[in-house]
Amino acid sequence: MARPIRVEFEGAAYHVTSRGNEQKEIFHDDIDRRRFLETLGQCCQRFGLVVQAYCLMPNHYHLLVQTPRANLSRAIGWLQTTYCMRFNRRHRRCGHLVQGRFKAHLIDADAYARQLVRYVHLNPVRPRDRRKPVPADRKRFFESYLWSSHRAYAGTAARGERPEWLCTEWLSYWGDRAAQATRGYVADIRSCFGRPIPRPLEDLRGGLVLGSEALWKKVRKLLSGRGGAEELRWRKRQNAAEISRRVAKLIEAEPDRRLQIWARVRLAGEPASVLARELGYADGSGVHRVAQRLEAVAAQQPKLKGTMERLKNAVMS
Repeated sequence: MARPIRVEFEGAAYHVTSRGNEQKEIFHDDIDRRRFLETLGQCCQRFGLVVQAYCLMPNHYHLLVQTPRANLSRAIGWLQTTYCMRFNRRHRRCGHLVQGRFKAHLIDADAYARQLVRYVHLNPVRPRDRRKPVPADRKRFFESYLWSSHRAYAGTAARGERPEWLCTEWLSYWGDRAAQATRGYVADIRSCFGRPIPRPLEDLRGGLVLGSEALWKKVRKLLSGRGGAEELRWRKRQNAAEISRRVAKLIEAEPDRRLQIWARVRLAGEPASVLARELGYADGSGVHRVAQRLEAVAAQQPKLKGTMERLKNAVMS
């Protein structure tokens, strides 16, 4: 598997996520969760990492971080390796814990901090199908969830609960004064319940950047200066991201769920396993079956076949 492309410079901000190998849990209990947070704190001390928000889920984690020393790969690499060793030692196992290398999206905090903090904190209650609303009856569970930085942002964390290394300066995006910012954040989060919440990562540029045109130009300049395989891999990813955007645009008003799935799998090349989690299937095979059955139906229905051909031509043109 090709190594993920990393763009690193001083003061950069990222959304970082990593998932358990074979979709398996990376946290079995609260002891594991505490150990991960302790390891993350040590990572902050060792590498100068600044953590603005986090959320731990059973088989993955999300971090919003900044890197004053331009050392994201070293920092997160150390975090995952060290936590894996500690996890394996405790559970008397061996082998990989996470699925490949971590994902990192470079972000423009001024433009996307609020959206990303909401996105990260709402993970425990957000439905797999992002078109569905966040369930209003999950609000109490959300407020009591201990394994994200939400309670620190909301000012409801118990004494000793908030990690010393956590930085919440991004609260300033909700207000200039501390009390005003906290109230603004809490009101913003509460407004998310009962309605669908857009996924900010759909706005990624080139599969790498969530931000302004100025940041995108800076990244392109940095990547084009590397040359060789790194630039070729970036351009390939950029093309894939553009195709995904085209497909999303073409099917946004499409009422036929089968056709949406087919387009995302066959045309955009989205991983079936990822779509399965989003749409509520047991695994990726269910998603593939939908696409295969639609193709079989289209062979007998010229109108449907024509629609699929038009979508394909529009994406590839």
